[in-house]
Amino acid sequence: MSQPIALVSNAAGFAGPGAVLGLLQGGFQVWAQDASFADPAVAETYAAGRADLHLLSESDPAQLIQTVVAAAGRIDALVSNDHYPAPPHMPHDAPASELSANLDTLITAPFQLIQAALPQLKAQGGGNIVMVTSNRTNLPLSGGGFADAARAGVNALLKSLARDLAADQITVNAVAPNFLYSEAYYPKAIYEQTEQGRTYVRQNVPAGRLGDPSEIGEVIHFLASAKTRFMTGAILEFSGGWPWAGARPEL
Repeated sequence: MSQPIALVSNAAGFAGPGAVLGLLQGGFQVWAQDASFADPAVAETYAAGRADLHLLSESDPAQLIQTVVAAAGRIDALVSNDHYPAPPHMPHDAPASELSANLDTLITAPFQLIQAALPQLKAQGGGNIVMVTSNRTNLPLSGGGFADAARAGVNALLKSLARDLAADQITVNAVAPNFLYSEAYYPKAIYEQTEQGRTYVRQNVPAGRLGDPSEIGEVIHFLASAKTRFMTGAILEFSGGWPWAGARPEL
């Protein structure tokens, strides 16, 4: 088989850098999309001379798929890496526009990308779709209703897509992180470079640290390169053992 082709969306943030690294190390030719790549300086820094990496800045799903297929001929793995800022919003003054933005970015956008890729995936006889979601809904945080609703929704969407696309030899699986290092959610300036941030991580994550981008890259590569078509609809948690609770006191 010729070199497999992967497309990673929103590749500059969240799990994107790790996904690109893992796929390149696993032998993929990677097409990485991010709006920030429209800036030549950003694109040059991100590419860093890496062979088999191609950068795209367009955001229209149909155009994006068309560009990759026209150049590479197929898409073996589609990695939908979706993220949105998650500051707390308390119910009494939460702006409804932020709820809409969460839903649009974390549910509607990945669905539109997947939908745009389906004709190609079906025509070539199948492929692997990997969604990067979140397991934050396992322990809801105060003020986190918007992000929780969107993440729960996209995890539910994944299950439905997996069911409907299984007969077409298209798998739909997800990695659901929390406490993954990214500047979007766990910036170094707080969670690695301050004692308060490091203490918070140690107290909440059984692994005692943030997840490294290269580690989630391994998981994404596994899902993107799997030959089996029987594993679909899986959501793999990537959170260092979180959430957890301490032992009950002995009375």
